[in-house]
Amino acid sequence: MAMRLAVVSSALFAVAMADSPIGKVLSMIEDLQTKILAEGESGQKVYAEFSEWCENQARELSHEIKTGSAEVDALKASIGEESATISSRTIKVEELVASIASNEADLANATTIRKQENTDFVKEEGELMETIDMITRASGIIEREMKKGGAAMLQLKSADNLVKAFDVMVQASLIGNSDAAKLSAFVQQSSSSATNSEAESDEEALDVGAPAGAVYESKSGDLLDTLQGLTDKAEGQLDDCRKKETSAMQNFEMLEQSLKDEIKFANKDMEAAKMEIAVSSEKKSTAEGDLEVTSKELATDIEAKQTLHHDCMTKAEDFESETKSRGEELNALAAAKTALKENTGGADDLSYGLNQVSFVQTGITSRSGLRQYEAARFMRDLARKHQSTQLAQLAARMTSAIRAGSHSGDDVFGKIKGLITDMIEKLEAEAEADATKKAYCDKELAETNQKKDEKTTEIEKMSTQIDQMSARSATLKEEVAALQTALGELSTSQAEMDKLRAEEKEQYTKNKADMEQGLYGIKLALKVLNEYYAKADKAHAANEGGSSGIIGLLEVVESDFTKGSAEMTATEESAVSTYEQATKENEIEKATKEQDVKYKVKESTELDATAAETGTDRSGVQAELDAVLEYLRKIEGDCIAKAETHEERKARFEAELAGCKEALRILEEETAASLIQRGVLRGVRRHA
Repeated sequence: MAMRLAVVSSALFAVAMADSPIGKVLSMIEDLQTKILAEGESGQKVYAEFSEWCENQARELSHEIKTGSAEVDALKASIGEESATISSRTIKVEELVASIASNEADLANATTIRKQENTDFVKEEGELMETIDMITRASGIIEREMKKGGAAMLQLKSADNLVKAFDVMVQASLIGNSDAAKLSAFVQQSSSSATNSEAESDEEALDVGAPAGAVYESKSGDLLDTLQGLTDKAEGQLDDCRKKETSAMQNFEMLEQSLKDEIKFANKDMEAAKMEIAVSSEKKSTAEGDLEVTSKELATDIEAKQTLHHDCMTKAEDFESETKSRGEELNALAAAKTALKENTGGADDLSYGLNQVSFVQTGITSRSGLRQYEAARFMRDLARKHQSTQLAQLAARMTSAIRAGSHSGDDVFGKIKGLITDMIEKLEAEAEADATKKAYCDKELAETNQKKDEKTTEIEKMSTQIDQMSARSATLKEEVAALQTALGELSTSQAEMDKLRAEEKEQYTKNKADMEQGLYGIKLALKVLNEYYAKADKAHAANEGGSSGIIGLLEVVESDFTKGSAEMTATEESAVSTYEQATKENEIEKATKEQDVKYKVKESTELDATAAETGTDRSGVQAELDAVLEYLRKIEGDCIAKAETHEERKARFEAELAGCKEALRILEEETAASLIQRGVLRGVRRHA
């Protein structure tokens, strides 16, 4: 029997001290809420980092796309410009090729004609010189025979025309048949070419017995005078022939020089055009290669931006769904927790609390009173230990309830238990509220500090970008200024070159004309002197020695003039070539520098605009940071600037709860003992 009572007593005590299943459920709900909140904070942090990465990537890709599009447009414009240059220069080359071919054909034709003219001149000159020589020899023979006298002379005097005179001389073996035939032909040619006015003049007109009936008779009848007239006519024809040859030669030389100059300059222009075609082709090829690479990079950036947008939007939607689902789960847990707290209190006490054995207090007055005073004293000591006003008030109310119940006979145990239970619930509620605020403060402080760090980092990054773009823009502007200065110097240098070239050309034109005029004078003087001193029938004794010295010196001067003219022409051609080459190089350099200025100004303008946009964005981020800092100061004032920390409050709450539970334990031990004692007494009575 004693063993059975001990077992019952142990079982009742275990039931009284066991945790409530409802309490365990609430604890599990709280743990799950804490876990969900932690997961939400972690997910928020990860998403914030991902969102910042998306923004940075999108900004960088947008800048790359903008820059790439500008480069593509610039390269297309450059390709179009170079294509136009190549087309125009190709047309020019074709025109120059046609012009060169035409000039070369003209030069070849003129050369062929000149050679034929020169051949004809040489032949005619030889014939005339031979004729003059034969007439001179015939005159000498006739003069010699006239001095001798004789039959031949009588026959010559009886001849009434030159043809008969030549026949007499042939018969007398004075001249040969071939010479007589040539002289007769010359006389016949001279007679047929004479005009009617010449026939009526005072010149010689003897009947030569020509088939055409032309005559060439001397009015004086002197045969020697007639031959002298023929000599003069032949020399006149020779002089005309030589003048005609000289004129033809000069005209040919001028035409030849003109055509050669045109061919030379056309070749130079063609080489320059071909060089420009080569340069433009190289630039075009380079631009096309750059365009292909840039277009591919631009397409890749556009595709990457689209992919980034899709991925970031998908991640945002997933995060939004997760956040919404997590909020719904927290709301469900909070609703379940509220439902349990509001609706299961009584059932919990009836099923798992001490109300089910409260009936045993009756009949055991003195012992329970002592235990009640012990519980009140314990609560008072606990209040003093922790300096808790709430526990001190509870201890006072417990003492008052015990005293009032001892006189009135009310349910003191129920009142005291109710006071302790109310205090436990109050402390639990305060602890829960403090824990909730702690979680709220931790969450808000962490998120706010994270936002502060993010905005600060973003501002620093934007400031760095602005500084870099400003520095790059300043560098570009300095380079543009240097290029513009170089362009100005290049223009000044080209203007000086143009001026100097014009002066040189003007001086060359004047000097060339003077040199050609002088050379013409020298040649004319040589011709006059050579023709005069070559004559054999001078009326006085000519100074042959002095004339040879003069002619020799004139020939030396002619050689010097010719050499000087050639050197002058070569110097002019070299100066023209050097000028054209320098001008072409200056044009290429000018075009290159102007293109550099264009692109650098464009890039600098874009950098300034981007820097301004980034500055505006930075101002917006700074405003957000100011708002975050203001909110952070407010949160820190609410959550940090307190005399008592959360840990101190938690320790105090735990100590007060432990004290209340200890007071309940004291009362519950009394209840269990009373129940056991009631059972023992009933058993004794039954056996009795």
